[in-house]
Amino acid sequence: MIRIDQIKERLSFHEPQILEVEVKRQAAVAMLLREKDNRTEVLLIRRAEHEKDPWSGDLGFPGGRIEEQDAGPRAAAERETYEEIGLRLSAEDYLGQSDDLAGAYLSVRISCFVYHISGDTQFRTNGEVVDLFWVPLRTLLDPGRNRMASFFYRGSDRRHPVIELNEWSDRPLWGITYRLIDNFLNLFDLSFSCPEKL
Repeated sequence: MIRIDQIKERLSFHEPQILEVEVKRQAAVAMLLREKDNRTEVLLIRRAEHEKDPWSGDLGFPGGRIEEQDAGPRAAAERETYEEIGLRLSAEDYLGQSDDLAGAYLSVRISCFVYHISGDTQFRTNGEVVDLFWVPLRTLLDPGRNRMASFFYRGSDRRHPVIELNEWSDRPLWGITYRLIDNFLNLFDLSFSCPEKL
């Protein structure tokens, strides 16, 4: 499995694809990684249920809308991370940027910035986040957890690849965060293994 030093080296040479598309929203998120027990883990948050939030209740990364006062997408990701989980990110934590993604159903562009969190960290969640947990990357790649699921989303029945994380959450990982992680893993010739996705 990929280690933090490999991730740092790969991202140092990666030229992230910046989407030049007209969208109604621009957002930025922070992918937080750590090494524990010789495993690389990623932090996932569970968003609070809110009728006006298109990602209500979903698993995701800390992050949100880029505001006018933000110096740029990375600054927005760092500000939102502090607001949502009480963690101040620094230049020493920063590993690099993954490729931008556009929303599948919403007019949004999301930039993803990758950080290494060392040592034990105390988090302080706000009302937008109801839970958070670390998951090993190798767990996400387990074929037994990867499947297709049916959703009623935004007025339509849909089928999407998901990853079951029952030990941590009754909600699966899916949607834009699924795509962001898969996109990141592609940099290391890894990919999620849902059969119908291939």
